[in-house]
Amino acid sequence: MSKQIIYHGSYCKVENPEIKNGKYTKDFGIGFYCTILEEQAEKWAKKYDTPTINIYEYNENSNLKIKNFTVMTEEWLDFIIKCRNGQTHDYDIVIGAMADDQVYNYITDLMSGQITREAFWELAKFRHPTHQIAFCTEEALKCIKFIGIEEK
Repeated sequence: MSKQIIYHGSYCKVENPEIKNGKYTKDFGIGFYCTILEEQAEKWAKKYDTPTINIYEYNENSNLKIKNFTVMTEEWLDFIIKCRNGQTHDYDIVIGAMADDQVYNYITDLMSGQITREAFWELAKFRHPTHQIAFCTEEALKCIKFIGIEEK
């Protein structure tokens, strides 16, 4: 991959992204989250009173440690469960499908033993495609360049 346009939904312009440790655990751990899907960034932004889509150019650095989940697999599911449980990893960038609210509910049910892995996959296969890129280190943030914003 060479250059790619990516989006970050927020309540404001984010010219200089930072990695912040929020109060909630996320799919791929601590990081600055973006997506290649503008509609998805718009959904993220619409949670706020001042929805803002930040647009960046992403230039992959092959020297970084990148984990790319091209499809939802058992490995993807286990990775999310570990991250949601607060475990850390050593990747600079993690790319893959997002466990949106509904999928996250399925993961919670799986983690609590309310459903089996087979039931999880049966439920998850009917979800709309999602995408996220987590920039997990300062070095990873150097791969993105702010282009501009779109207010919604």
